[in-house]
Amino acid sequence: MNIENLIPVSSLYNHYNVEMSFFFNLNEMGLIEILTIDETKYVHPDAIYEIEKMIRIHHELAVNIEGIDVILNLLQKIDDLQNELISVKNRLRLYES
Repeated sequence: MNIENLIPVSSLYNHYNVEMSFFFNLNEMGLIEILTIDETKYVHPDAIYEIEKMIRIHHELAVNIEGIDVILNLLQKIDDLQNELISVKNRLRLYES
C-alpha cells in the first residue's frame, strides 16, 4: 500500500480536535483500522466518512466509544432492512404486473 494515499492519525486528531486516545479506542473496538508504518500511525482515506460520523456522535451527543459501536450497528441494521424492503417491493411488483 502506498503511504502517500494514507492519512496520518496525528493530522486527524489535530484537524478534528480530539484526543489521540479516541482513535486508538476506536481501533481497539474494531470500528476503524489503524496501520503502523515506520512507527507512524495511519488510516485509509476511505475511513474518513465513518470517522467523521463517529466524531460527530461523540461530540454532539456525548456518546462514549461503546455507545458509538451500538449506534453504528443499529444504523447498519436499519440500512440492511431498508435494502431488503426495497428488494421485496421490487419482487412484489413483478408478481403484480
